[in-house]
Amino acid sequence: MAIEKNTRQLDEGIVQDFSSRMSYASYLQLPVLLSAQQPVSQPVHHDELLFIIQHQTTELWLKLVLHELRSAAGWLRSDDLGAALKAIARVKHIQKTLTEQWSVLATLTPTEYAQFRGFLGSSSGFQSSQYRAVEFILGNKNSKMLPVFDSDPEARAMLEEILHAPSLYDEFLAYLHRRGFAVPAALLERDVTQAHQFEPALVPVFKHIYEHAKENWGAYEACEELVDLEDNFQLWRFRHLRTVQRTIGMKRGTGGSTGAAFLKKALELTFFPELFAVRTEIGT
Repeated sequence: MAIEKNTRQLDEGIVQDFSSRMSYASYLQLPVLLSAQQPVSQPVHHDELLFIIQHQTTELWLKLVLHELRSAAGWLRSDDLGAALKAIARVKHIQKTLTEQWSVLATLTPTEYAQFRGFLGSSSGFQSSQYRAVEFILGNKNSKMLPVFDSDPEARAMLEEILHAPSLYDEFLAYLHRRGFAVPAALLERDVTQAHQFEPALVPVFKHIYEHAKENWGAYEACEELVDLEDNFQLWRFRHLRTVQRTIGMKRGTGGSTGAAFLKKALELTFFPELFAVRTEIGT
């Protein structure tokens, strides 16, 4: 039999009958996943599919980020620093992917978005329970956000659970305390439902770790991993802000926020303030 040029022949053992076997599509639930893109514009606008997929893929990545951060917090609680840092390293790679995704959405011009934006009603990324959960677990807790999810009991319950649990930073500080570092008692006994606030007395603890890195390598490495985590998150926030400004300028958000002005305020939030403050003190 003649072999066609530029055609790869199938290996003899490749499975082709999936009548009684699990396939790639069935394992990944592709019929469900690929049918979840349902444009609402009438007539359907070409660019709405981009908008939907951008946000759906973000939610999938956020699901994994949340999974890894919750696991990292648990591993810190059980003094398994190595496993926690492995999870954080994975999150950092996901963050880079999420940040790069904004460049795809940025191809949506103001004119194109305006043609279907009105069909979105009051739906907004502000209502992402997973994004809010990631903020909560990193320490930016805000119980005033909870009423947004009253119509979604499952999402609200998830946020309530994370709100009342120690953040990743809380767990790290407790880990340092168990390792003999002089973490202020106020931080170990604080109300974990509140956002972490800058504690000057914690800065000397980190100064000691940084200036004696060889003797405290695990803690030193963890500090830098957390700094990377916050830097990456802030870059994501910034790219979000710039993409919104590029697409809708200073219009109000579909969810009722002030839009770009509201997003800009988020850049003032910090997860691990002492890890940045200590940089001023090192070497002095």
